[in-house]
Amino acid sequence: MNQRILDPMTTNHANDADRSGDVTISRRHLLTVGAASATAATLPQAATAQATSPSASTTRPVPMAKVSLQVNGAVHTLELDTRTTLLDALREHLQITGPKKGCDHGQCGACTVIVNGRRINSCLSLAVMNEGHNVTTIEGLGKPGALHPMQAAFVKHDGYQCGYCTPGQICSAVAMLGEIQAGIPSHASADLTAAPQATVVEFRERMSGNICRCGAYSNIMEAVAEIAGSKA
Repeated sequence: MNQRILDPMTTNHANDADRSGDVTISRRHLLTVGAASATAATLPQAATAQATSPSASTTRPVPMAKVSLQVNGAVHTLELDTRTTLLDALREHLQITGPKKGCDHGQCGACTVIVNGRRINSCLSLAVMNEGHNVTTIEGLGKPGALHPMQAAFVKHDGYQCGYCTPGQICSAVAMLGEIQAGIPSHASADLTAAPQATVVEFRERMSGNICRCGAYSNIMEAVAEIAGSKA
């Protein structure tokens, strides 16, 4: 049987089929078949190499560490994966579910807690970084029947709708007023050397990291202003 190798660059595709019965092989077809054969030949070798590779049968141990946290006045000692965030330690290991996991990227503020008097996004802080620190969540601010003044103000001014962001909003607001009292300036402060004023402009700037998808911002500002002794 005669075989002809046709160059697709110079041969008309309409004439590729040989009506006399000869087998016609184009250059494209020959290269495709050759590449497929070469790939098939290497697959068993690659699978064997992967199966016998030490890394394929060896699992790295999970790095663990003992962490002591003081949460809402109670000391808890946990053994955690060192990669565990403070948020996951609170929610998954201590069942303290006030801090919410919203974006998990430090962009929404729903996970805000107070650590040693300063507000932080607990999703961005590792639990091991807070060894021995004093952590306060919304559960530690007040209880039903004995609400924190900021919690009572949120209720009074209807500073929430779905409530998902509310624990972070309240923790952030409490710590934010503490920052103003401590004389810590913000981007809204006109004079960085002067004592910051408890104004709505300051409140809005300082609370801008806490997002409310329901849009209850005006009510939140009213609640914060009441506790700060200002007018919204």
